[in-house]
Amino acid sequence: MPEGDTVFRTARRLDEALAGGEVTRFDLRVPRFATLDLTGQRVQGAVPRGKHLLLRIGESTLHSHLRMDGAWFVYRPGEKWRHPAFKVRAIVGTAEREAVGVDIADVEVVPTRDEDDLVGYLGPDPLAADWDPIEAARRLGADTRAIHVALLDQRNVAGFGNEYAAELLFLRGILPTTPTPEVDVAALLDLGVRTIRANRDRRNRTFTGIDRPGQATWVYGRAGRPCRRCGTLIRRGELGADPTRERITFWCPRCQR
Repeated sequence: MPEGDTVFRTARRLDEALAGGEVTRFDLRVPRFATLDLTGQRVQGAVPRGKHLLLRIGESTLHSHLRMDGAWFVYRPGEKWRHPAFKVRAIVGTAEREAVGVDIADVEVVPTRDEDDLVGYLGPDPLAADWDPIEAARRLGADTRAIHVALLDQRNVAGFGNEYAAELLFLRGILPTTPTPEVDVAALLDLGVRTIRANRDRRNRTFTGIDRPGQATWVYGRAGRPCRRCGTLIRRGELGADPTRERITFWCPRCQR
């Protein structure tokens, strides 16, 4: 599942492939920007912002979001794609490399000076150079909802998704339904920062420290299976800011109280 660490690696890959090159192919397969042409412009670089990706070209920024299934792939010009063309939403090519956005969402282009119109609402990003733990704790601590819901709200902290929420709450021994004011949010964020920074350079995300199929998580995706610590069966439920945004939660009823 794409989360902040996935977007970080994606941005780094795009930056290494495209930065400094002149755009020779620009194709956005979304109605609003289908006729936009940035060929001839120079790629300034790719920047992650939470779960959002900003590809700066000339004085414009191509914004995209990976959502649940999106991804950017890098090819050599003329190389055969490993996915069907109907899934492609964006193509940005230079003489050396071609970046192809597959199943990406929120595809739009704005002047780079107006990036904040798209991502300015986001909270501090633990993978950004300007990470502000005090502001993150202030925002999260002011949220009175269940901690699982508050941690997923990108206005509080940018980059943590459902998998991180489930795993961090397990590691801190906190039930997903616990009201956020009852949680030591500074300690939770400290753990989250250390975990997501460790994962940003790994090929496969892990919370247990084991990089093997089926062994990377403590509770996420393990409903009905024994807790790795105490053997109690992992439970699952649903929580959300409202009924249209409910996410699946996983927890150990013994380790998280």
